[in-house]
Amino acid sequence: MKRFLTLTLAMLLAICMVAGLASCGNEKTDWQTIEEKGYFVCGITVYAPMNYFDDDGNLTGFDTEFAQAVAEELGLEAKFQVISWPNKYMELNSGAIDLIWNGFTFGMESDGVSRTEYVDFTYSYLENRQCLVTKAERVDELNSAEALAGLKAVAEGGSSGEGVAIELSGDEKNVTTFTSQASALMELSAGNADFAVIDYQMAKAMVGNGDYKDLAINNAVEPEAEVYAIGARKGSDFTAKVNEAIKTLSENGKLAELAEKYGLTNDLVSNIGTEAE
Repeated sequence: MKRFLTLTLAMLLAICMVAGLASCGNEKTDWQTIEEKGYFVCGITVYAPMNYFDDDGNLTGFDTEFAQAVAEELGLEAKFQVISWPNKYMELNSGAIDLIWNGFTFGMESDGVSRTEYVDFTYSYLENRQCLVTKAERVDELNSAEALAGLKAVAEGGSSGEGVAIELSGDEKNVTTFTSQASALMELSAGNADFAVIDYQMAKAMVGNGDYKDLAINNAVEPEAEVYAIGARKGSDFTAKVNEAIKTLSENGKLAELAEKYGLTNDLVSNIGTEAE
């Protein structure tokens, strides 16, 4: 009787294992799910020249058109969802977005943890660095790292700029974070902070103009160079598909064409994709 029960339990276990494997086999990969629905969603924040709205209210920008070109290569549609940057990983892992694609630097979070711990990165495609911005009238005054120590800083929460701002101000208590770089600049312009740290690409496009006409890029400090890449879910097979499309767009000149259109030619990474070969 005991032998019969043992054999029965063994058979039931085997059946469960087979059923479990079959169930796992029926699970769709990221690429299969995206291909079936016919589109992927990019998580973005709004800032020029990467993703912004033109005078007619249409979303445009280098990253916008780049994503649309990748989608076309893959036979898909690119959709865009404005997100709160500090929540980018939650949005990605929940499936609300499929890619973090918005001037996303391949580097560290403000707490020093590598972003590779949270996402799989595609090939890098643009060079960037963090940039110090102050009121134009204070550029001569705030002319060194020592002059910035202890001052009030603003940055986008969860950005590389936040980490640089903490380092320059000397204490995270001196740094106020916002959901976008644009909001951080507005706070600086309003006189509620001494300096901001944002992406150089945004600063080059927006500082000194419009709402930010009283601000200036301050070259007192120049943080290390970074590169932009696209963040996909860890272990996603969609990363390889995006990489294939990126390399094609690099080789056929489409990416260079977009870089020229948005004034980014000198920042475009050369020989895209060769770092992984």
